[in-house]
Amino acid sequence: MGLFTLLAKRFIAGETKEEAFEAVRKLNKMGMRTTLDILGENVTSSEMATSLADQYIDVINSINKEKVIANASVKLTQMGLDVSDQFCFDNVSRIIEAARAHKIFVRIDMEGTKYTERTLQLVYRWAEKYDNVGTVIQAALYRSEADVKELNKRGIKVRLCKGAYKEPASFAFQKKDDVNANYIKLMKILLDSGIFHSIATHDDAMINATKAYASQKGIGQDRYEFQMLYGINRAGQLELVKEKYGMLIYVPFGDHWFPYYYRRLRERKENVLFIAKHFFRN
Repeated sequence: MGLFTLLAKRFIAGETKEEAFEAVRKLNKMGMRTTLDILGENVTSSEMATSLADQYIDVINSINKEKVIANASVKLTQMGLDVSDQFCFDNVSRIIEAARAHKIFVRIDMEGTKYTERTLQLVYRWAEKYDNVGTVIQAALYRSEADVKELNKRGIKVRLCKGAYKEPASFAFQKKDDVNANYIKLMKILLDSGIFHSIATHDDAMINATKAYASQKGIGQDRYEFQMLYGINRAGQLELVKEKYGMLIYVPFGDHWFPYYYRRLRERKENVLFIAKHFFRN
């Protein structure tokens, strides 16, 4: 069995919707919410992007039908952002509308800095029309503090992560300690907003800093949640549930797992170390 096959079995819920839903049901029984991600990115064909949006709509309808606790996470380059901003806006609007009909939330994932501004501008447009859409902010980027403040002003829900992309020093902090310090700074701004935000991390130091700040400021556990990736720090996920914190698991599935992981592992040595660390951890 090759490395990528092993990775897929540990960190991908499956290649089919049925396999993903089986994983979601198990996580729900353990007290965890989920968000489903159909793997794939950088689609340059409008026909393919339309077909993928149709797949998301099918997933959303199945979430409603099967009564699992799940949202949807969408990458804009998968939905035709490389075709045009307007095409992507219209294509993703179909997904958001279908989700709103079933009171399902849609998270717009954040990709590399080439797409950051365009992604946020589209999120602002959707947020003016829909109340079930949010996005992601990466603590590694210098611009993220200003972006978080603007998103708070607009009442848009944020998933805060560190960022998995290798970005140049002109755009991003290069040292781990600097990224961590900015993460904690942004976490505090988000929690102070009163909006329900998501703190996405597997780092015990970031988790403990969030707990401590929320306790210090009297921010209840029902006013934010933690998020983690499928198959990563399973023991930590269960511990947070036991402590009555909200826990949402990001559940990727589909047959495009090879390019997804290959690019991540090739892009940053930190990603290789991260995967290796958690491969042998419960």
